[in-house]
Amino acid sequence: MSDQLSTEHLLGIKALSAEDIELIFRTADGFKEVLNRPIKKVPSLRDLTIANLFFENSTRTRISFELAEKRLSADVVNFSSGGSSVSKGETLVDTVNNILAMKVDMVVMRHPDPGAAVFLSRHVNARIVNAGDGTHEHPTQALLDAYSIREKLGRVKGVKVLIVGDILHSRVALSNIFCLQKLGAEVMLCGPSTLMPRHIATLGVKVEPDLDKALRWCDVANMLRIQLERQGGDGIGNFPSLREYAMRYGLDLERYQRIGKDVVIMHPGPINRGVEVTTQVADHANSIILDQVENGVAIRMAVLYLLAARIPRSVG
Repeated sequence: MSDQLSTEHLLGIKALSAEDIELIFRTADGFKEVLNRPIKKVPSLRDLTIANLFFENSTRTRISFELAEKRLSADVVNFSSGGSSVSKGETLVDTVNNILAMKVDMVVMRHPDPGAAVFLSRHVNARIVNAGDGTHEHPTQALLDAYSIREKLGRVKGVKVLIVGDILHSRVALSNIFCLQKLGAEVMLCGPSTLMPRHIATLGVKVEPDLDKALRWCDVANMLRIQLERQGGDGIGNFPSLREYAMRYGLDLERYQRIGKDVVIMHPGPINRGVEVTTQVADHANSIILDQVENGVAIRMAVLYLLAARIPRSVG
């Protein structure tokens, strides 16, 4: 059983092995124990500097990474594209090289273009963590989702996981599919046909357009956020209205009670309450939405710690 990741960067779930994922989970178990102590800090990365580069808005993910970094005692540099030189025409490589000139060891980056993290890893001498690249991947979200399922049900292998909603624009959905399948879960997708990628079934997932049928099949329902910002702002053209979407693909208490069994409810956040899930469902006893938030810090601590172990250290 290896105690080192097989990769030098976290660019996507696709590049990880099942053994890598299990190692991240075991490491997160240790950090979760740290987070429950009165003093929630360890000196693991006190000699490293980590830059958070967010070229897209993301309060939740950015704060989760920043908290993970500070819990590990790293020095943290925060950079957002709003008001920066990026808006003046500076390229991604120029921006990062300027930051690396300040002797940064690791870069956590969110970017609107798919493949931006891979591009960066080939051009700069630092460990790269993909915090979301366009509609491509969001690996730490998938890891924390699978970790939360493991924590709630005691396993991931054999668990039937339903992913509902805007599959077409969701990097969370793609990373979740890769991660869950590597760990032996079954995956089903449900959502409007206009928000379902054409050849998604080639990834080995089931597709069920009827939410009630899909809910009766699953053990876990992950209700994705409607990505209105990627659909022209109002979703018109993909579905008639948010009200109709909520009627067909939203999860309210009445629909949940019709399932006839305990289904674990998840959501990557932020929640559009009354659209993907109602308040009663989001706050239900079988909802692990807040556990996902807590686990996100432990998983990101584990990723940063394991990638830091791959950084060559000078002696003397």
